[in-house]
Amino acid sequence: MRGASIGTILLTNVLLVVAWHFLMFLACIKVKTSLFNPENRFYQAKSWEKNGRWYAKHLKINSWKDHLPQHTGKDGFTKEHMQSNITLEYLDRFIMETCRGEWDHWMCCLYFFLSLLINPFLIGLILGLLTILFNLPFIAIQRYNRFRLQTLRKRMLREQEKMSAGDHKALAES
Repeated sequence: MRGASIGTILLTNVLLVVAWHFLMFLACIKVKTSLFNPENRFYQAKSWEKNGRWYAKHLKINSWKDHLPQHTGKDGFTKEHMQSNITLEYLDRFIMETCRGEWDHWMCCLYFFLSLLINPFLIGLILGLLTILFNLPFIAIQRYNRFRLQTLRKRMLREQEKMSAGDHKALAES
């Protein structure tokens, strides 16, 4: 596209970005769930993230995260179905889906390289960077939500252990 008009370049890139994001979405659905294991180092909290507090303090994520469009996960999984009686199984699935969402948005960022390959350098750089900037807020949301869900999961495990210890103590006393 090195000799194409700016209009042709932009239209082609818009179509390619849409196609790229759709292909990454399909890959995200088809890939083995084991790739989205929250124990994987890729999904672990970095020290600077302060277990999600960095996003709240510096990005003010709570003020804007619910205003961005959200996608329903694989098999129709969505946080909209979050009930008051949350189970560990539900939290585990939700946590895994945040890993899936993060992976998807990182893969969408790879369009940066395609953009550099097919466009004049400056246009490719700008369009590639715009693709990354578009995906970063969604990555931040996935990470922030995962850390909060993992904290909730740990709290639920502690409460279950306390209840179980109390049941064992009551049985021993009777």
